[in-house]
Amino acid sequence: MPGAPRQRSEPLEEPLRQEDLLLAAAYVSDAQYNRNVPFETSPQAVRLYYLYNHWMMRVATYFFICVDLSLALFEEPALFPLPFLATSMVEVLCLTAFFGRLLHFAKVTSPKVFWKDTKNICILVTIALTLVDLIIYGSLEAVNIHSIRWSRALRPVFLINCPDSRQIRRAFRSIRKTLPDILYVFLLFMFSMLIFSLMALKLFGDRGLKTREGSHYFTNILEIAFELYVLVTTANSPDVMMPAYDANWWYSLYFITYIIINTYIFMSVFLAVVYNNYRKHLKNELRTLAFLKRHKMLEAFSILRVHVGAEFVVPEARWRQLVKLVAPDTSSSHLELLLQICDEGQKGYVDKMNFVRLADLLNIQVITISIRAHPLETWIPRVYQSSASLWIQKMVRHRVFVWVYDIIILINAIFIALDEKNPFISYAEWLFLALYVIEILLKLYTYEPRAYLGRKKFWNWFDTLIIVAALLATVANTFIQSARKYNSQQILDIVLILRVLRLLRVIVSIQRFRVIVTTLINIGPTMLTFGGLVSVVYYVFAIIGMEMFHGKVRFLGPNLTIPGALLCGNPALKDSEFARNGYCKNNFNDLATALVTLLELTVVNQWHILADGFARVTHQAARLYFIGFHVVVVILIVNIFIAFILEAFFVAYSLEKSEVETAIEKKIQELGVGVQEDEDKDGTLIDNMDVKDNGFSRDDEDDQRKALKGSYFRIASKKYRTVDALLQRMFECEIAPEDEAPALDAPERLGQRQLPPEPPTLRA
Repeated sequence: MPGAPRQRSEPLEEPLRQEDLLLAAAYVSDAQYNRNVPFETSPQAVRLYYLYNHWMMRVATYFFICVDLSLALFEEPALFPLPFLATSMVEVLCLTAFFGRLLHFAKVTSPKVFWKDTKNICILVTIALTLVDLIIYGSLEAVNIHSIRWSRALRPVFLINCPDSRQIRRAFRSIRKTLPDILYVFLLFMFSMLIFSLMALKLFGDRGLKTREGSHYFTNILEIAFELYVLVTTANSPDVMMPAYDANWWYSLYFITYIIINTYIFMSVFLAVVYNNYRKHLKNELRTLAFLKRHKMLEAFSILRVHVGAEFVVPEARWRQLVKLVAPDTSSSHLELLLQICDEGQKGYVDKMNFVRLADLLNIQVITISIRAHPLETWIPRVYQSSASLWIQKMVRHRVFVWVYDIIILINAIFIALDEKNPFISYAEWLFLALYVIEILLKLYTYEPRAYLGRKKFWNWFDTLIIVAALLATVANTFIQSARKYNSQQILDIVLILRVLRLLRVIVSIQRFRVIVTTLINIGPTMLTFGGLVSVVYYVFAIIGMEMFHGKVRFLGPNLTIPGALLCGNPALKDSEFARNGYCKNNFNDLATALVTLLELTVVNQWHILADGFARVTHQAARLYFIGFHVVVVILIVNIFIAFILEAFFVAYSLEKSEVETAIEKKIQELGVGVQEDEDKDGTLIDNMDVKDNGFSRDDEDDQRKALKGSYFRIASKKYRTVDALLQRMFECEIAPEDEAPALDAPERLGQRQLPPEPPTLRA
C-alpha cells in the first residue's frame, strides 16, 4: 500500500574491521580506474598501497618525469646551456625519485610478482644504464673528450612504465602485436616499389635525361628507390616525373600506374590492415581488463558479504562505508541515488549482481542539481514575481531570444571585418558590446546565478568572461587614447582579439556546434593517450637526430650578408634545394628545433628536401633516419591515431547510453528527480520547478529519500571519467557478457585470495 513503511530484511552481520574495509575499497578503486596492480593484502601493504595511489605521489612522479625529459633542453647541444655537473645532479635526483617509487611498489607486492613485472625490470635496467652513461660521459668530459650521451634516448622509458601510463603501454603493446601482421603488407609494398625501381632504371637510365639541377635522371637504383618512396608520400609530385614527361608523354603512364598501385591501393590497404589488427589486439586487452575488473569486484564482495537466507549480500551500512571511502567527493544525494539503484527491492542490502556493477556506476558522471530560489525572489518577491518580471523571464527563455542574438553576432562579424578607423564602426562596437552586456544581465536576472555560473558550466563561464574582458579592455583602450599619454597598441590588440573571440559565442548559441565541440572535449583523454605515444616517439627521434646532426646545419640569422648564411654554415649544401629554400633553421641543434623539424617531417610536404640536406652534410645513409621516422610516425602511428579518433568521435557523438547508464536514468525518472538534457541546456533548470513534486509521499519519506529531497539529477552521458571508460564503450557491443574469461595467472599474481564457495541456491 502507498505510504506503508518498507519491509527490510536486516542481515545479521558481525562488526566490520577497518582493515577489511580498506582492502575492499582498494579492490573497488582498482576496478573503477582499471588498475591491475597485484598488491599484497596485509594491512600494512594495503595502507602503503593507498599511499602509492595518492594523487600527490602520482603528481610528484610525473613532475620528476617531466624534469628528466626536459633536461635535454639544457644539455649539449642545448637551447639553454648549463654545466654538466648541474644537469647530472638533477638527473641523479630524478633517478633517485624513480628508484624510490619502485621501492615503494616493491613494499606493496610480493617479490615473486615484482621480479616478473617487465615494467620494473625496464625501469631498473634504465636507471643502471643511465648511471653508467653518466659516469663514462663525465669521466671523458673531465679529460676534454666529447662522447655521446646515448642514455638520453632511454628517458621515455620512465614515462611509458609509469603506473598511471597504462594507456600508453597498452597502445605500445597493441602496436607491437600488430607489427607481425602488417609486416607482410609492408614487405609486399617494398617489393612492388623495387619492381618499379628496376623498371625505371631500364626505362630512363640510358636515355640521357637530366633533372632541373642538371644531374643525371634515374641512373642509380638507390636514388630511384628513394625518389619513388617519396612519390608515395606525394611530396615530390610532379617534380620527379617532369624530366621523363618532358621527353615523352607516354612515360607519364608509368608514374600514373605507380601512384595508383602504391599510393592509393597499397597505402589504403596498409591503413586498413594496421587499424584492423590494432583494433583487434586492443579489444582483446580491454576484454581481459573487463574480466579483471569483475574479478576485483568479486574480491571486494567476498570481504564485505554476510549470509542472508540462501545468498550472500552486502549490508547497506557496509555499502555506504565503502562508497564514501572509494569516492569521498560523492554528494549525499548522489550516494542515496546509487543506493536506490543497487538496492533494487529496498531490502537494506545489495546483492552480488548489483554490487559488481558498482565500479561502472561510479564511472558514470551524474550531475547533481540543487534547486535554489533566485536571490531576487527572496529579497523582493513581489517585484520578481510581478507580471512585467515574469514577461522578461519568459522572453529570455524563448527561442526567439537566442535567434535574435545569433543575428546580432553575425552582424557583429561583418562590422569586425570593416575598417576600424571609421567613426561609425567604432561607435557600432560600443553598441554591440552594450547588447552583449544586456544579454548577460538578462540571463543572470532570469536564471539563478549560482546555477548559471556553476562549476561545470563551461560555456556560460566562457561567454561571460569574454564579454567582461572585452568591456574592460575597450574601456581601458578608450581611456588611454583620450589621455594621449601612453602607447595603447598592446591593449588595442587585446581588444581586437576579444572582438574576434566574441564570434565564438556562435558555438554557445547553436546546439549542433556545441555538441560537436563538447564531443571533441570528451574524447580529449583518448587523444592525449596517442599524444603521449607520439611524444615518446618524437623525443627518441629528436635525441637520436641531435646526436647525429647537431652542428651540421646552422641558422646564422636573417642577415644573408654573413659569410655562409646562404649555405646554412656548411659548404656541402652548395647548389642544394635545402639551402635555396632557406631551410637552415630546420636543424637538430637543440631539442626545441629538433621537435619542430620532426613536426615538419610529419606533415610530409618537402620532407625529402630535408632528408637530402642532412644526407649531403653527413652521409647518404642518413636518409634511413628520415625514412624510419616516416614509417613509424606517419604510416603507423598517425594512421592509427586518425582512424581511432574517428571511431571514438562517432562513439561519443552518436552511441546510445550503456546498460548501466540506462539503469541510472531509469531510477532517476522513477524517483521523479530527473532533468532532461534539453531542459538544462542554458546552464540552469527551468524555473518554477516544484521541489515537493519529486515522487515522495510523507508517509514513505525515510532518511534515504530525505537526502534526495531538493536535488535533481542529469546524466552527463557523453562524458567519461577515464580513457578506459570510453574504450570499453567503443567495444562493449562486441564483448558479450557470457564470454569466457581469459586465462589468468595464479591468484598470487593478482594479489587476490581464493573466493569461498557460494551457498546453494534454494529451488522452488
